[in-house]
Amino acid sequence: MDIDLLAKMVKEVVMDHDSVTLPGVGCFVTELVPATFADRGYTILPPYRRLYFTPKQGDDTLLVDLYAKANSVPKADANRILTDFLLEMKEVLKVKKTIVFPGLGRLRATRENHFFFVADEDLDIYPSGFGLEPISLKTHEETKEEVEQAVSSLAEMLEVKPDPEPVAEPEPEPVAEPEPEPEPVVEPEPEPVVEPEPEPEPVVELEPEPVAEPEPEPVVEPDPEPVVETEPEPEPKKERKTGKIVLRILLILLIVLVVLVLALAILGRVAPEWLDSYLYSQEELEILHK
Repeated sequence: MDIDLLAKMVKEVVMDHDSVTLPGVGCFVTELVPATFADRGYTILPPYRRLYFTPKQGDDTLLVDLYAKANSVPKADANRILTDFLLEMKEVLKVKKTIVFPGLGRLRATRENHFFFVADEDLDIYPSGFGLEPISLKTHEETKEEVEQAVSSLAEMLEVKPDPEPVAEPEPEPVAEPEPEPEPVVEPEPEPVVEPEPEPEPVVELEPEPVAEPEPEPVVEPDPEPVVETEPEPEPKKERKTGKIVLRILLILLIVLVVLVLALAILGRVAPEWLDSYLYSQEELEILHK
């Protein structure tokens, strides 16, 4: 078993099937790509089948069956031979990062050992597309038959069909209107006799009696409430406020002084040379160092 035989077997299987499994390694899968445009739409590429690799394991035994049939060995032995060879090929691929499948392409591995396949440019695994070639629209010349067919189809599209003549509809026959029926004669009713109304009796008007006006009640004014004068609240003494402010300022100055003394003491221990450079001149520092 070698890589050339494996490549021939894989190519033979993918010619009739959509995928073929490599036990322990992954699976070769084919995909039909429809015709596409290239060169900014001036070239039509024919359809083809694309071959790529996936690390997912399939459930077919096409490769094992083909090897067992070609070498007249049991399937169990063929499976063992293929599995051992593919496991060894997998380890070699992790080290060399590339394995060439003659007639198919190259199986490669990344730094993280993820496998991917790069097919050859002239790989042809699409028997139905035999003879199909790219068509360039820049240099394509139409034949006489194509021109005549295009002209005839255009004439059919532009042909104006005459409108159908209108069909004269028969006029409806006049319908005789029925004669009106004579209206019934209404006899006048006798007018009622109006009886004379009796004259009204004279009404004697009585003089109204004088009404006594009520005397107004005396208005009692309420006593005014006594106004209680409130004493003004004593203003806070400004002296107490001034004393508190002075005490706060003195306390803050004392805290700042203590912090400065502590900082100088720390600097004297941590960086005495830096502190001496601020306290003494260069000549005095040289004398001190002597």
